[in-house]
Amino acid sequence: MQATLELAERISLISESSTMKVAADADRLRREGLDVVDFGAGEPDFPTPDNIKNAAIDAIHANFTKYTPAGGVIELKKAICSRHHQDYGTNYVPGECLVTVGGKHGIFNLTQALIQPGDEVLIPIPYWVTYKDVVNYAGGKCVFVDTDEDAGFTFTAKDLEPHITSRTKLLIINSPSNPSGAVLSPEEFGRIYEMAKKHGVLLMTDECYCRFLYDSDPFSIAAMPGAKDHVVVAGSLSKTYAMTGWRIGFVLAPKPIIDAMGKLQSHSTSNPTSISQKAAIEAVSGSQESIPVMLAEYRNRRDYVIQRLRAIPGVKIVEPRGAFYAYPNISVAFRNGITSALQFSDRLLQQARVAVVPGEAFGTNEHVRISYATSMKELERGLDRIEQFIREQ
Repeated sequence: MQATLELAERISLISESSTMKVAADADRLRREGLDVVDFGAGEPDFPTPDNIKNAAIDAIHANFTKYTPAGGVIELKKAICSRHHQDYGTNYVPGECLVTVGGKHGIFNLTQALIQPGDEVLIPIPYWVTYKDVVNYAGGKCVFVDTDEDAGFTFTAKDLEPHITSRTKLLIINSPSNPSGAVLSPEEFGRIYEMAKKHGVLLMTDECYCRFLYDSDPFSIAAMPGAKDHVVVAGSLSKTYAMTGWRIGFVLAPKPIIDAMGKLQSHSTSNPTSISQKAAIEAVSGSQESIPVMLAEYRNRRDYVIQRLRAIPGVKIVEPRGAFYAYPNISVAFRNGITSALQFSDRLLQQARVAVVPGEAFGTNEHVRISYATSMKELERGLDRIEQFIREQ
């Protein structure tokens, strides 16, 4: 008799990553021989810098291919703490650092180590797709906070405070934001930190895009006096150094949290890839010259994308101040059976062969996310198709 397959109930609490699904759909159509412009994946089109690649090659030749400590080698932890100090003025030590298999892994480990059933987590809208699912998987309750599109999707401590209850355990802030590109000012971020501290709420700052700011200097709330006891930094090398496939992220947090996350990691992934760790040491310790080069190109692309989108009648777009995404309001195209961003995105892919991520993945239903981490040629081709598609609706 065949065994009855019954999946664990908790797996139903999460959904497939929308960004990964869009990438898979676009890849499937390309394999069918169709010409698809992919604005879905948030992945730099720049190559990993040569000095980083060479460090990995050297690691292979040196046979650095064995297990390492589950939370990463001490040399990399020291290098991450030093880099964060140089960039933001913080003072973390290796015991307050965990190296993870990408930034997403660090956030997953944090919610699993911190959130208990019924705990509430404050998340401003729009939010990165994974926040909701990892909180749900941990048994927590997401408390979403609306933001003002006309104000650039920013928010204030006064906006957040009414949503705090006795069950609030964690506040997640992503600045610069994926998907909107919104950036909090250091002053407002400081007020948010003080508000969270007053209520005993831990603040997680997702700093994935912190080096890609167009109008201001890099900033970390963890540099505030006394903030280390109340803040968790989730970081990633993926975007900053064009290392998405290398899968190296990190978390900086109070030692008890790091120890708890490390315990979980020791039974799940064990160590991040040894070779990638050696590459990561070079990334954070070596030349940083590739970052301003990428930022300058992203700025040019941003300006072009915004100009093109604003030329489409009825499309509204807030200028991104960081990261490399545009998040236009495309509700002007809600006609002829299109009633949501999800339907818009599906038709755009099937009819115009352009892949974007629907806003439902980020908590809204009138927007799509366009990644401009791709070439100007692809941006031109894709925006031509988007404009024609919207005008024809």
